[in-house]
Amino acid sequence: MTLTGRFLRDLSPGQIGNRILLLMALLFAPALVLAQAATSANSKARLASLMIEIWPEYDRAGAALVILKGELAKEVALPATVSLQLPRASGGPNAVAFAARAEETPRNLAYEHADAADSIAIRFTMPERHFQVEFYEPISTVLPARSYTFHWQGDLATEQMLLVVQEPATAPGVVTQPQTEFSDTGQNGLRYYTARLGPQAQGVRLPVTVRYTKTAMNSSVDILRLRPGADAPAANPQPSPDAGSARPSGAPFPPLVAALLVIAALALLGMVAFIVWRRRDTAKSVPPHGACTQCGAPRRANDRYCGKCGSVLG
Repeated sequence: MTLTGRFLRDLSPGQIGNRILLLMALLFAPALVLAQAATSANSKARLASLMIEIWPEYDRAGAALVILKGELAKEVALPATVSLQLPRASGGPNAVAFAARAEETPRNLAYEHADAADSIAIRFTMPERHFQVEFYEPISTVLPARSYTFHWQGDLATEQMLLVVQEPATAPGVVTQPQTEFSDTGQNGLRYYTARLGPQAQGVRLPVTVRYTKTAMNSSVDILRLRPGADAPAANPQPSPDAGSARPSGAPFPPLVAALLVIAALALLGMVAFIVWRRRDTAKSVPPHGACTQCGAPRRANDRYCGKCGSVLG
């Protein structure tokens, strides 16, 4: 008998249901622990500033590059654990990095990664005050009129939030919400729009929408023939001597683990359903007072002989 069979043996349907809930709780306990730990960590962390940069179709056609640049508040003790929710469609971060100062080249930072219903949670421990997280999210390019919305989930309170939007090549007249104003033209020839959004409380969500019209299907890098690295973010940050293999800790393994958990859960539910079905089927097939061992005909309480085949009933 399997371990699940022994675990559910001799139980009523109601007791089996309780055992199923217990098994499911044990199965998904690691993901719950990570989510609770992330919430606890973020309650202690606070940002002095957060810059949200959105670069639609910069170096990938049909995708927006989103860059989150944060600085921990001075009163936050180091090392500090930070957790962020990224859009599920992003597939996870393209880069997670840290630096002691904003002007330094960031270095790779190891992170943990867990899938949720509509987001991807990442958690990392900050040895310094500045971090940078980058990811890509798809943009529909079916029509020239294009729109992209990033949802800041309010994971951390910040004393000052800054929004920076890069205007795609051949797409003048970008419109944003919250509203931004033209601020500068970068070395790559692309225009940038900014807005100071002030302090933001933890738990308050903020949608940022960028709309523009663009007929070209190529990225800004391809259209302008930009040199790789010109005004580019830290998509390939410098390796950190103490970070170890930062990328493997967050990229390939969690999706595999999540898939295995789903398969195990489905197998468990199927096995439980089969056991319950067999028990109910057996209970229906056996008459109240048993049956003849020779022909299987039902018997009454005081029968000594089978009414069908005449055999002696034990």
